[in-house]
Amino acid sequence: MRGLLIDLDGVVWEGDAAVPGAAEAVDWLQSSGLPYLFVTNTTSRPRRLIAAKLQQLGMPVTAEKILTPPVAACQWLASHSAGPLKLLVPDATREDFATITETTGDANDKVAAIVIGDIGSAWDYATLNGAFRMLMAEPAPALVALGMTRYWKAADGFRLDVAPFVKALEYAADCEAVVLGKPSADFFAIALRTIGCERGETLMIGDDISGDVSGAQKAGLKAALVRTGKFRERDLHGSVRPDAVLSSIADLPEWWAQNA
Repeated sequence: MRGLLIDLDGVVWEGDAAVPGAAEAVDWLQSSGLPYLFVTNTTSRPRRLIAAKLQQLGMPVTAEKILTPPVAACQWLASHSAGPLKLLVPDATREDFATITETTGDANDKVAAIVIGDIGSAWDYATLNGAFRMLMAEPAPALVALGMTRYWKAADGFRLDVAPFVKALEYAADCEAVVLGKPSADFFAIALRTIGCERGETLMIGDDISGDVSGAQKAGLKAALVRTGKFRERDLHGSVRPDAVLSSIADLPEWWAQNA
């Protein structure tokens, strides 16, 4: 193996604190010369602020080293969807969609695509039903999901992420979303093109047995699970078998020296 894809939330940081040893692991990564990219399903903040958080935690990472679903979605929309869009994303994330024309109308307007990210407590019946009405138009717009993460771990406990709301719309409108985030194979393909590596020579590191490990393996990558973030011991006893298990990202340099 010669390339690395690394999740952020639960792997590099937890809440507002870096995982112990993460800064040292990133230092090793940057000095190693290995192709790498941080891949995250975070849609609550723009890529610029994700990089700023890493820098505040002592990890001098630039925005170009981070792949987010909005970045991937803009690439897909540029070639697959012509016309106004409906964006259901956090206000802060809209700057990553600067090249996109968004509809200013109501749920009866026709759009080319509906883009859904994690808007947290902004979800209510009217918002969900408005998206459903747009999907029922003829011709039907594309439903674009910024990842399919089921839940995430916040400081106050687990919270629903974007996948449950996407699934509700898929079921109601009898459609299938285009997923541009983990665990989508298309998302991993964009990441691999970015670092110039092939599937079989790249390792994905994450805390999510489904979105990170299973998604990467189905896309042809190797995958390591860390015992931080949303990790649960039961993750090791299901049908998905990680290629490696690390106590945390702090163990990456030593593990890489012995196994890569």
